Amino acid sequence: MGNSAEKQWIIKTPADTEKSSRLAAELGIDRVLADLLVQRGVETFEDARKFFRPSLEDLHDPFLMKDMDKAVERLREAIAGAQKILVYGDYDVDGTTAVAQMYSFLKNFTQKLSFYIPDRYDEGYGLSYKALDWAADNGVNLVITLDCGIKAIEKVEYARSKGIDIIICDHHLPEDELPKAVAVLDPKREDCHYPFDDLCGCGVGFKLAQGYVQHYGLDPALLEPLLDLQVVSIASDLVSMTGENRILAHYGLKRLNENPRQGLRAMISLSQLEPGHIGIDDIVFKIGPRINAAGRMESGRLAVELLTATDERSARKIGEKINDNNNERKSIDREITQEALEMVSSGRALATKNATIVYNPTWNKGVVGIVASRLVEAYYKPTVVLTKSNGFVTGSARSVQGFDLYASIESCADLLENFGGHMYAAGLTMKEENVEEFCRRMDEFVGKNITREELTPVVEIDAQLDLSQITPKFTRILRQFQPFGPGNSNPVFLTEKLYDFGNGRKVGAAGVHLKLDLVQENMTYPQMAAIGFNMASHYDHIKEGKPIDVCYSIVENFYRGSSTIQLRLKDIRERHELI
Repeated sequence: MGNSAEKQWIIKTPADTEKSSRLAAELGIDRVLADLLVQRGVETFEDARKFFRPSLEDLHDPFLMKDMDKAVERLREAIAGAQKILVYGDYDVDGTTAVAQMYSFLKNFTQKLSFYIPDRYDEGYGLSYKALDWAADNGVNLVITLDCGIKAIEKVEYARSKGIDIIICDHHLPEDELPKAVAVLDPKREDCHYPFDDLCGCGVGFKLAQGYVQHYGLDPALLEPLLDLQVVSIASDLVSMTGENRILAHYGLKRLNENPRQGLRAMISLSQLEPGHIGIDDIVFKIGPRINAAGRMESGRLAVELLTATDERSARKIGEKINDNNNERKSIDREITQEALEMVSSGRALATKNATIVYNPTWNKGVVGIVASRLVEAYYKPTVVLTKSNGFVTGSARSVQGFDLYASIESCADLLENFGGHMYAAGLTMKEENVEEFCRRMDEFVGKNITREELTPVVEIDAQLDLSQITPKFTRILRQFQPFGPGNSNPVFLTEKLYDFGNGRKVGAAGVHLKLDLVQENMTYPQMAAIGFNMASHYDHIKEGKPIDVCYSIVENFYRGSSTIQLRLKDIRERHELI
């Protein structure tokens, strides 16, 4: 695949030795684990207690969020006055889980409730005029937007002119001016001093529910059924797995494994996951993409119907439909990825020098983001994948580690109808006649601003280990570092001079993956099972009994009721030693 450039291995600077020695002694744990904790800002026994035993008691007071008092009061007024409430959110996982969460919560207090998910192809992203017209025609008095709305200045004005109040719950970066809504909940507001600003949209919605429960002295147990949606959103939206998100994800996983809502139960079964052993990766790779597929292929409404279904039969029925959407999405995504890779290799891409830019007006708009990520994996350059929709060229962009893609798109703002996103992922729309100039300028901007380091894929290594250090106690404590995610990622270890114990084989379709049993030099024990995805090119070297260095994370594999420890390889380096 493309320029499978040799990855650069960077070993993180060891943590403050004095702090980690003290912590290792206080907790009675391996020094390597103490180092990992100090790297994560866990320095005292008390920090460790909070880290290893997350507690819902440690969630922040929702009223520290600017406008929370106004939002809670307006919500109360709507419920008490039997006003019609519309819950509105985007068609991605964060938007649909946030809408399902708010809808389920409000169902406890009112029947005057409906939800609205815009059509990806017809209305696009964010609050739409079409939705506001629908709300006005249906006598809605209050709209709660989730995961969107922070930039909807004109639309909020339009709603006001129709007698509709709006509460915004968003987590995207605001512009200088805020919409004149009844309340704007967004921890990224300049004037908001909420202590944790990396909540997802669903998380901001959760704070509103929490504020309502707290202010009116309701039973906190009303919030528990919302936690399974929290973890699905936190994991899928790739927000940081620290602070409040880590607490919510911890309890969300517990809920997802022990007592999930009907819709998620259907997803778990259709993804062939093992109930009771579902982790963050299962959400990121299995559950999230299925929920997302509804909005990509058909309509995000389906996802909300699934997540608010109250009986098993209808949940299963909607789940199967979404699962079909996901299978269709996968085959379209594979097909388009193939076409895009061929375009680049045959020189038909619009740019390949500094950025990768490809365009085909017939591609499905719903999967261009996924295809962009695949091209980044293949060529490791900032990437834009464009298609045509509603008369405009529209597309998704993805970046490489460390490079601010949003800034490069912003530098072409005069050519674009609209764009949005953040450092690593963005969406954009333009007129067809601007495509050529956009590609030229984009490629030039990337060329001027990207560094050599940013163009080299990096493996960040947390610590060096001997296989003998991977004891049951070590893995038991490491397991308690979960849930893993940005800001608290599964540690990556380096072990040098390993050999395969003789069972190494190629596996997977077309034999592209490697399955190994690794041992350290001069030792036959411990043997560690390892899997290396897309690493079969090292097979011959390993088969000849030659040594390798590997970077890996330690994962637990559940299969038919039994659990085994496995090394998931990140990279392999062949050693060519003279004897």
